[in-house]
Amino acid sequence: MRFNDSLETVLAADLSTGFGAQLAWRQIVDLVGRGRAPVSDKVIATLRAIRPRVAPAIRAASVRSLGGAQPPAALVGLLAEEPGNVAAPLLRSARLTDAEWIALMPRLSPQARAVLRHRRDLNGAVRRALASYGPVDFVLPASEEAQAAARAAVAAQVKALKPADWRSLLNDLESEAAEPALQAAPMPVAVPDAPLEEVLAEVPPVPAPEPGFAPIAQVAATLPVMQQALQQQAAAPPEPTPTGPFEIADIVARIDAFQRQREAAPVMAAPAAAPAPLSFRFETDARGIIRWADGVERGAVIGISLEYGAGAAAAVDGVVSGAFRRRARFDSARLVITGQSDAAGDWRLSGVPVFDPSTGRFTGYRGAARRPRADERAEPGAGAARIDSLRQLVHELRTPTTAIAGFAEMIEGQMIGPVPAPYRVYAQTIIDQARALLGAIDDLDTAARIERGALELRPADVALAPLITRVLADLAPLARLRGASTELSRADSVAVRGDDRAIERLVARLLAALVSVAGAGEVLSISAGREGEEAVLRATRPRGFVITAGDELPAEAEREAETAAGAPLLGLGFAIRLVRNLARELNGSLAVDDARLTLRLPAAFAEPMGQASIN
Repeated sequence: MRFNDSLETVLAADLSTGFGAQLAWRQIVDLVGRGRAPVSDKVIATLRAIRPRVAPAIRAASVRSLGGAQPPAALVGLLAEEPGNVAAPLLRSARLTDAEWIALMPRLSPQARAVLRHRRDLNGAVRRALASYGPVDFVLPASEEAQAAARAAVAAQVKALKPADWRSLLNDLESEAAEPALQAAPMPVAVPDAPLEEVLAEVPPVPAPEPGFAPIAQVAATLPVMQQALQQQAAAPPEPTPTGPFEIADIVARIDAFQRQREAAPVMAAPAAAPAPLSFRFETDARGIIRWADGVERGAVIGISLEYGAGAAAAVDGVVSGAFRRRARFDSARLVITGQSDAAGDWRLSGVPVFDPSTGRFTGYRGAARRPRADERAEPGAGAARIDSLRQLVHELRTPTTAIAGFAEMIEGQMIGPVPAPYRVYAQTIIDQARALLGAIDDLDTAARIERGALELRPADVALAPLITRVLADLAPLARLRGASTELSRADSVAVRGDDRAIERLVARLLAALVSVAGAGEVLSISAGREGEEAVLRATRPRGFVITAGDELPAEAEREAETAAGAPLLGLGFAIRLVRNLARELNGSLAVDDARLTLRLPAAFAEPMGQASIN
């Protein structure tokens, strides 16, 4: 069991100084906002207490840093109290339940609710709750002097009313009677037969939920003389339906009523579309034409030729055509299918040639297709700028991490003076974490070099069995932490021809990924041998290894893998993609089936065979 005391450490720090308050604010917001620490009343109270001593720029930066995270509702409510330009990034990306949004809305400012109105991913209940704040949020702010001037202007207009204007004003009052602000306003008692000057002197303050502008009809409705007129109109018999031309006020009232009814009418939700397929399998005949497919609409796939490339309804790139002519395997080649079927769009094809076992005759291809990942593009070189940016980021991360690790080693080794034992333990922890981070940085750099075709490989012979033994020894603490065990069931004397650094990274990342998902009581059996001209490493597949055809984890499994003990720092999916790409760079392959994983790499020449002399 592991206990995370990071939040308690931050809360126990000195918060009396301005620097301490700013540091604690950023750390607490990051820990709670990213789910690494639970939210509590104590945490929220601490943030409220130190907020006045935190600079607005620091608060804005902490809010922006939560982009893509899923902060809890309590933290969202606290940060939503910030000014509109500070809270807007969080309100655009926060993911809360409908009940949490509705409970949070009374605490939001009109500017904050305006940000939510521009989101298109909120459910109907949240949108209806936002609509109920319309009369409040759409009020223009005004001072008390402006309100007094507005009341004086209304009073002057009421004095100048003519009998012909009463009907238009009464119609406006009727249309405004349905508004919540007018219904909540107190209705004064009518004062009949009073002089107009005395009536105007008794005008109450303008009822409004917040200081701001009020319509003339709403202000006039509070006048006693208007109340008396409304009562007289209610007691009078209904007027006959007019047969002549409509008055402008009638047309405006009807348009307004129509618009309000249309907005209040429930919107019928469109039927949910079936999820688009993410992969399919296929088989071709000896001419390279797909004759069987499973996983998509077959009519859009059957008939596609791997030999001729482009066609009227689909096109494959030259990698597939060249591999077909050589009867060779291909991997992650591009396929584009036109039309409106569920198979339309971009795909990545992988296939292996099939030969008749009795005659050796080529019979076609078998393979699979998947949708491209977010980091892949159909156009050649579309991600070059992104890869260059990633390599620059890797360089900027490696330099400070190396410096931190070096300074921690100096503390742990007491090179700059005596250090108490607890701090040496802290320094060793920093060293271990820095080494893990440097390994992840090197993995990112390797992946970027592979993507750019800039990976440098130096030919060498690497003995496979001793390498596996050394890697398993390094992974023994992780296996004990997971409650699993490893065994090298077969270790033939075989060497791999390739770059020693790339081969060591490939084997280490593969075995570390398998051990990290092994369950309690599982035995990870590994064998190494030679088959023809290939060195083969086989490992049993753990139950927790749920990688899909595109080397991706399902969403639920990804969340579990991120919090699992000893999980790869960059994720299980990234580790397997790195292994597959490294194997391809070394002219090998990685195959995953239901029972095992098989890594094939070119074997070095056997020692007894020797080499022909050129002298």
